[in-house]
Amino acid sequence: MCLGVPGRITAVEDGMVRMGTVDFDGSSLEVCLAYVPEAMPGDYVLVHAGFALTTLDEEQAAKTLEALRELGDAPEPAPPSHD
Repeated sequence: MCLGVPGRITAVEDGMVRMGTVDFDGSSLEVCLAYVPEAMPGDYVLVHAGFALTTLDEEQAAKTLEALRELGDAPEPAPPSHD
């Protein structure tokens, strides 16, 4: 079974392969965006094995994260930073 986790794109780099930085409740990861050429910073994507597979709206992303948290497979949101 494959598990995709939703995250929000914070940056995009168009190069030989389209890559982006995706935020997962405070943890960031470089992700391949080749399968979602329409995705832009601020969009939510479903990520599996370092590849964004599809875009999601914010409500879909929130529902998916909540379901994963209930199963114990999603990280808890990061506490707010006090800079």
